[in-house]
Amino acid sequence: MRALIQRVARASVTIDGAVHGSIGQGFLVLLGITDGDTADDAVYLADKVVRLRVFTDEDDKMNRSLADVGGGILIVSQFTLYGDCKKGNRPSFTAAARPETAIPLYETFIARCRESGLPVETGEFGADMKVDLLNDGPVTLWMDTAQMRCGKGDRL
Repeated sequence: MRALIQRVARASVTIDGAVHGSIGQGFLVLLGITDGDTADDAVYLADKVVRLRVFTDEDDKMNRSLADVGGGILIVSQFTLYGDCKKGNRPSFTAAARPETAIPLYETFIARCRESGLPVETGEFGADMKVDLLNDGPVTLWMDTAQMRCGKGDRL
C-alpha cells in the first residue's frame, strides 16, 4: 500500500463539477493499493499518517501532528501510484489492485483515520476527480508498506 502525503494549506476534490470533499490545513493523502495488501497494511499506514509530525513548532522545527494543529485529512484513491514506467512510454497498471480488493482496503484506511477523531474527507473510489490543493512548504512524503517491513513481517 502506498501513500503520497502532501502537507496542505487547503485541498479539495471535485466530482462532476461539485465539491465532494475539502479541508483546510492538513494532509492530502493519495492512496494506492496493490495485490497482497491487507487490512493490517491499511491500519498500519493510517496510524502512521495520523501521527506524522511535519507541522512546524515555535522553533520552526517539524514537530507537530495533525491533532496538534487542528488539521484534517483528504483521502483520494489513486491506482496510478502503482504505475510501472520501466518499459516503453505507456505505464502499466497491472500492479494496482482490482476494485474488489482495493475498495475494502480503501474503506479500512478511511475508517481507521476517522477513528483518530480528526476531520476526514474523501474522494470517490474510481471516479474522475479533480483535485485542487495549496501545498504548504512544500512538504511531500512517500510511504510504502512494502518498504516499511523489516524481516518476517515486522515493521520499522
